[in-house]
Amino acid sequence: MRPNHLHEADIAHLVHQQTDMVAFNANGGRIMVEGNGVRIRDSEGREYIEAMAGLWCASLGFSEKRLAEVAYKQMLKLPYYHTFFGKGHEPSVLLAEKLAAMAPNGLKHVMFQCSGSEANDAAIKVIWYHNNVRGRPNKKKIIGRIRGYHGNTVATASLSGQPHMHADFDLPLGGRFMHIANPNVYRFAEPGESERAFSARMAAELEELIAREGADTIAAFFAEPVQGGGGALTPPEGYFEAIQPVLKRHDILFVADEVICGFGRTGHMWGSDTYALKPDIVTCAKQLTASYQPLSATIISDELHESLVEGSKRNGTFGHGFTYGGHPVACAVALETLAIYEERDMVNHVRQVSPAFLNGLAAFRDHPMVGDVRGVGLIAGVELMADKTTRTPFDPKAKAGIAVMNAAEENGLIIRAIGDRIAFTPPLIMTETDIAEMCERFGRALDQAWGSLRGVAMAAE
Repeated sequence: MRPNHLHEADIAHLVHQQTDMVAFNANGGRIMVEGNGVRIRDSEGREYIEAMAGLWCASLGFSEKRLAEVAYKQMLKLPYYHTFFGKGHEPSVLLAEKLAAMAPNGLKHVMFQCSGSEANDAAIKVIWYHNNVRGRPNKKKIIGRIRGYHGNTVATASLSGQPHMHADFDLPLGGRFMHIANPNVYRFAEPGESERAFSARMAAELEELIAREGADTIAAFFAEPVQGGGGALTPPEGYFEAIQPVLKRHDILFVADEVICGFGRTGHMWGSDTYALKPDIVTCAKQLTASYQPLSATIISDELHESLVEGSKRNGTFGHGFTYGGHPVACAVALETLAIYEERDMVNHVRQVSPAFLNGLAAFRDHPMVGDVRGVGLIAGVELMADKTTRTPFDPKAKAGIAVMNAAEENGLIIRAIGDRIAFTPPLIMTETDIAEMCERFGRALDQAWGSLRGVAMAAE
C-alpha cells in the first residue's frame, strides 16, 4: 500500500470493476488525475501514453475543450430532462435524427441509454418483445460467441462468452443464451486450414447449433465486428460472408455490437461498413461522446419499430426506459463529438495513421514471445506464445499477458492484457509520432517481461 491517504481510501472503500481484488488489496492501484491529448498522468506524477483510450472509448483524447464547453452550455440551458411519456428535448431529437441518417443498413429508429451494456440489454428486450408481438413466443434464444463481450447486466453478461463474468454469478441464465466458437483463426485453425475454410467451419458450427435447437426457437445472433473483450480480434477472411446467409436463411436477427467499433475505429464510420454487415439492430456507445459523457444508442429497423407500436396498442404503452437515457447534456456532447469527427475528417485520419500503427505492431512478430499480430484501423491484438514455432501457449499460471501489461505501465504505456492477447485501441487522434513512441515503449515492455518469464522458467528447471 502506498503511504498516501488517497490510496488508503481507495483500498478501503472503492470496489474496483474487472479487477483482481486480492492483488489490489495487497498492492493498491493507480489513480489518474490529469489528461492531455493521448497522455494521462497519475497521482504520483507519472505520465503514460493511453493506448487503450481508457476503455476503448476516449477517441478525442483527454483534453478536448469543445466538449467541455458544450456540456457546460447545455447544463446552464437545460441540465436534465427525460424522454418518457412522449416528452423530450432538442438535443435528443437532433441526435436521433443524426444517427438515423448515418446508421448502417437503413436503420433509423433510435433508443437512448447510458452504457453499451444497457444498449445491448435493450436490444435483447426489443427482440423478445418483437417475437411476442409477432406471435412467436418460443423464438427467444440468443446466440453469442465464446470470448465475445456485450456488457455486464444479467442478460448481457449471459450473452457474453466470458467465463470469468459467469463464475459465481449464476450466469449465464439458463435456456436463452448459447455460444458458438471464438473465431481466433491463429489459435484454433486446424493444420493446413485456410482462413476461408476456417470461416466456413465456423458457419457450419452455427448451422449445427440451429439444427439442434430449432430455428423456430432462436431469435438473434450478436457479434462485434471486431471482438473487443476477446482480445481486439479481427474476423478471419470470409467470416461474416459465411455467417450472414445462415442467419438470413433461418430468420434470425443479426445485432451488430458497434460499442467499440463505431465512429471510425476500424477506418470506416462503422465496423459494419468495414466488413459489409447488414444488421437488423446496431448498438453503439463509447466513441459516440468520445467518452466525455455516458450515452449509448440502440438503432433498430422499421420492422422492429412497427412491433413496438403494435405492442403499445396492445399493452397501452411501450413499457421500457431509463431515467438518464438520452440525457440532454450527453446528447449535446454527442452532437458536438460527431461534428468534430466530420470537421477533422477523423475517419480519413485513422486510415492515414493506421499503416504506421499496424506495421509498428506487426514488427513485433519477430519477438520471441509474440506469435501473431492482427488489426484494422486503430484496433489491434498481439498474441503471446511460449513457442510460436509449435504454437504452444504460455502456461496460464505464468500470467504472461499480465507480465507484459505491468511492464508496459512501468515503461509509461497503458495497454490491456486479455488472457495472453495484448489489446491496443488508442485515441483516434493518435499521430505517427505518438505511435512510434507507443511502439518503442511496448518493445521495452516485451523485453522486460520476456526476461522475467524466462528467468522464472529457468529457476523452475
